Amino acid sequence: MARAYGVDLRKRVVEAIEEGLSTREAARRFSIGISTSGAWYREWRSSGRLEPGRQGKPKRSKLDAHEAFILALVETDERDITLAEIAERLAAERGIKAGVTTIHEFFAKRGITYKKDGARGRTAAPGRSGGARRLVRRTTRSRPEPPDLHRRKWPQYKDGAASGSLAAR
Repeated sequence: MARAYGVDLRKRVVEAIEEGLSTREAARRFSIGISTSGAWYREWRSSGRLEPGRQGKPKRSKLDAHEAFILALVETDERDITLAEIAERLAAERGIKAGVTTIHEFFAKRGITYKKDGARGRTAAPGRSGGARRLVRRTTRSRPEPPDLHRRKWPQYKDGAASGSLAAR
């Protein structure tokens, strides 16, 4: 991951713009992007801050405080509960708005994933809507060997006989 520019460069860019240079001229003078110099100046005008913000994903989720409630929903629900239903219950009972992706990441962080059923088979006939998937703890990989990519065996001729070498032609 790239590092943020230092505070000293940010300060010099903002001072140059304050002295009358345009953001484009300041960017050219300090060899940075035009939008970067403009963003730094806008941030300084609005908040007076020159320090770079924290980079990367947040360490905590807004759902961490509601962990017991969410896990209780999964364990005590008689029928299988979906991520969308969990989001609805969080909004109704706790006032927390969370998207399906946020809830999925919450479960993935704890090693809980969707499975169709215990045997990992179909839950209904093809073309029919089966029941909702249930959440289970992930124990091992579902496939012990790498997947078969269904590639054609190469080289083969049209009649299916494999070639031994180029000299056999």
